[in-house]
Amino acid sequence: MEQSLRGLDGIERFVVTQRMTPLVNRYDIRALAPDGQPAALLATAQQKRLAFKEQVTFYADEQRTVPVFSFKARQRLDVAAGYDVLDAERNPIGSFRKDFGASLLRSTWHLEAAGLAARGSERNATVAVLRRAWNLVPVLGDLPAPFVVHFDFTDDDGRQVLSSTRKVSVRDSYDVRVPGARVDGRLAAAMAVALDALQGR
Repeated sequence: MEQSLRGLDGIERFVVTQRMTPLVNRYDIRALAPDGQPAALLATAQQKRLAFKEQVTFYADEQRTVPVFSFKARQRLDVAAGYDVLDAERNPIGSFRKDFGASLLRSTWHLEAAGLAARGSERNATVAVLRRAWNLVPVLGDLPAPFVVHFDFTDDDGRQVLSSTRKVSVRDSYDVRVPGARVDGRLAAAMAVALDALQGR
């Protein structure tokens, strides 16, 4: 637990990797080695493939015995629900929510914490439109869309506070950056996982 919390405290860059099996989705948050390769495990989360994703708990260890933080929906089965990010003692760290109206054209999220409010959306507006057009075609809608989606979050002054860049790989993998560590690493990790796990909601 101590290693995980130290690793996420003040972190400015990490990688999120998704591992899929027929039964579960697993997300690993790892530090980066000097050569840019994934290194020490900072936290891990696992969800059953067909389970509701109203709550996701992150653990410090591979065996998932030491919970360190989580995110939980305020309402079940609500596409515009807000999610609270909590520490291991259930104290609030921050929150995020999907902007359902804006997301009809370009997926958009709002991220909040003490002294910080940020808005995040798909980096490429053209890709956002193409993704939606793809899903409207009956024959194509059942196939994985061939588009790579990245997100950028900026504060009210237009300064970037968080970005998630999907890497080209067999497994879903995201390069997450937190300039100046202005966002708590646990909140940043929760948001990064949510961008993958909740996008279809």
